[in-house]
Amino acid sequence: MTGKQVTDERIILAHGGGGESTRQLLSGHVLPKLANELLNPLTDSAVLDVPAGRICLTTDAYTVQPIVFPGGDIGRLAVCGTVNDLAVMGARPIALSLAMVLEEGLDLRTLDAIMDSIASAAKEASVPIATGDTKVVEHARGDGLTITTSGLGLIGDGVSPAMGRVGEGDAILVNGGIAEHGLAVMSAREGLGMETQLLSDVAPLAGLVAVLLESGCDVKFLRDPTRGGLAGVLADLAEGTSMSIEVREADIPLTPIARHMAELLGLDPLTVANEGKLLAVVAADDADKALAAMRDHPLGRSAAVIGSVTDASPPLVELVTRAGGRRIVQRPYGEELPRIC
Repeated sequence: MTGKQVTDERIILAHGGGGESTRQLLSGHVLPKLANELLNPLTDSAVLDVPAGRICLTTDAYTVQPIVFPGGDIGRLAVCGTVNDLAVMGARPIALSLAMVLEEGLDLRTLDAIMDSIASAAKEASVPIATGDTKVVEHARGDGLTITTSGLGLIGDGVSPAMGRVGEGDAILVNGGIAEHGLAVMSAREGLGMETQLLSDVAPLAGLVAVLLESGCDVKFLRDPTRGGLAGVLADLAEGTSMSIEVREADIPLTPIARHMAELLGLDPLTVANEGKLLAVVAADDADKALAAMRDHPLGRSAAVIGSVTDASPPLVELVTRAGGRRIVQRPYGEELPRIC
C-alpha cells in the first residue's frame, strides 16, 4: 500500500494542522453530514435567535471503549447523552456543539460511519449541530476518538422538575428495560458472544419527556440513570430529599438477556449504566396517567411504575425482592464498568 493510499484512508497529523488537509477532512467527512444554517457559515461561534425564557446549558465528554458497540457508537452516544441531560431538566434542545479529538491512524471509514451516526441522532432529536472543533493527536495518545458535546435548551413556562418537589407517596417510573447500554459495551469489549445480541439502549429522550410534560401530570423529578445506574439515581434521590425510596424488583423492567449477561459478568443490573432510560417521579394521583403517556411513545413501550417515596427513617433505598425479602440499595462505590460513556 502506498503512502498516498494510507493518507487517503486514515487520519494523519496534518489533518489537525489547520491547513489544506484540515479543510479536506472537514469538507469531505464532516460538514456534508452535519450541514445546517447555523453550522454552514463556519464562523468562530454560532449565532442563535433565542426566544425569551429560561436557558439550560450542559456539557459532557465521551471516551467510550470500544468506540463502536452493539446498538450504537461514540457519536450517537455523544448526541443522545447531551440531549438527555437537557431533557431531564425539562428543556427542549435547540442546539449542540461538537468537539472531536481524532487519533492519528483512525480509519476514515470509521469516522464516516460515526459522522453518519451523529447526523442521524441529531435528526432524531430534532436538534442541529451548530458549531464544533476538530483536533488530531499522535498515534496511541487519543483512544481513537473522543468527543465533547455541549447543549443549549429552552425550559418552558411552568416546567420545574426538581428534587425539592418530591414528597411522600410520589410514584417512581422508568420507561423501559435497564442496564442494556453498560452490558452491551462490556460484552463487546470482552468479546462475549450471545445467541441473541444485546444492544445498547442509547436514544434521545427529549421527545418522550415532552410527551410526559404535555400529559398534564405533575412531574416532580426527572433523571437519566447513566453512570451508577438506577441504584445511583435512587440513592441520590433518598439523600437529596431525606426520604426513603421503596422499589419492587418484580416491577423493574429487565430483559432476560440483560439479566443473563449481568449474571455472567457478576454485576447488579441496578448499578449498570443506561443511555436511553428515564426515571420520573410524579404525584401519586398521576401515576397511571404518566404511565399511559410514556407507553404511547416508542421509547416508553415497556414503561413501569417501580416504586414510591416513603417517610421511613432513616432515609434509604429498599428493594422488595421477588421472594418478598428486602435489601438496601446503595450507589456503587466506584465505576464497575469503566469507559462506557
